[in-house]
Amino acid sequence: MQKATRQHTKEHNRRLVLKTIFEHGGISRADIARRTKLTRATVSEIVGSLMDAGLVTEIGVAASSGGKPPVLVGLVDDARQSICVDLSTDRYYGAVVNLRGKILHRYALQAPQGEERASLQPVYELIDHLMGIATAPVLGIGVSTPGLVDTREGVIRQAVNRGWVDLPLRELLFDRYHCPVYVANDSHMMALAEYTFGHLGQIENLVVVKISEGIGAGIVIGGRLYCGDGFGAGEIGHFSVVEDGERCSCGNLGCLETVASVRAIVRHANVIAEEHPDSLLARRAAAEGISLATVAWAFHAGDPLVRELVRAAARYLGVAIAGLISLLNIHEVILTGEFVEFGDFVLEEVRKEVTRRVLPRMATETHIAFSTLGSDAMFLGTSALVLAEELGVP
Repeated sequence: MQKATRQHTKEHNRRLVLKTIFEHGGISRADIARRTKLTRATVSEIVGSLMDAGLVTEIGVAASSGGKPPVLVGLVDDARQSICVDLSTDRYYGAVVNLRGKILHRYALQAPQGEERASLQPVYELIDHLMGIATAPVLGIGVSTPGLVDTREGVIRQAVNRGWVDLPLRELLFDRYHCPVYVANDSHMMALAEYTFGHLGQIENLVVVKISEGIGAGIVIGGRLYCGDGFGAGEIGHFSVVEDGERCSCGNLGCLETVASVRAIVRHANVIAEEHPDSLLARRAAAEGISLATVAWAFHAGDPLVRELVRAAARYLGVAIAGLISLLNIHEVILTGEFVEFGDFVLEEVRKEVTRRVLPRMATETHIAFSTLGSDAMFLGTSALVLAEELGVP
């Protein structure tokens, strides 16, 4: 027990030193000791071991305050790389990411459809390719996926849009690639990305709502992801917002995903085009078919039917967000995903619905905005997860 305790303390100190170097760039051993409250001898030993591992290097000297100029040490950004995979849309995306969250390589494959939708072969093909082009030792594999995910065991308990039930993805990937694997819900990874790399800085509490093929929320409370007792915190896509509405893929009626997801918007747009052949949407669709891009074009061109479709979707989204605000009283709500194609119109409709449904003081104190991280946010989230688990940073 004593040996285990010493080893635990040693690993804790190592992570503390590495985290300090990660956060401060060039920093001297003496400054590390002051910030961590560790002895200079301990810091020197740990820095030496990190240099031997290739994670840290000496990068120069600081100005002298009278004695010998202190030597600065810094992280070697490309010393390790993470394989980051996003399985949340109709294409599977992957990237090789360095220790600073820089995307080094990208790759994408079409996700299987129909009877083949549960197949893992494209996932293997994606990771095989990324492992083959990594140029440094792989720190780990991070996977973001829709559905209920047991992050401790790496098991996808249920992903209704993929047909996965109790899928031991971490075990399968570890057996194939023999490196650490972390599997998490896609919306949760968006929240981790915003917390770690977002423009708000590492504020203690935030909610990120991702609107794409499905809809989900990631929740950070006290600087930590909140996943819920059954790992389903934030599954607002399967919260019913329409009484006796359409049947959802989960089996329930009137779920948020049936009226506000990208899939739902495209499906309802097809109905509009069929019923109103003279509409801007229908005329555009005749040339290129209907996709989210077609719907967005018609929306920005002023098609009143499409604008009403988007307005209704935004209001239903506002209903679910109002519930989150009332329950959690978190002041920062960030929207991300393909729904941002419709711009500030969506924000205003969501805000109106929230104002109608929560206490006035809570509504005015809540800031609802779009993410500024762009299309790489999911990779940033999964790389942050691998970094945190393997190295204790950031």
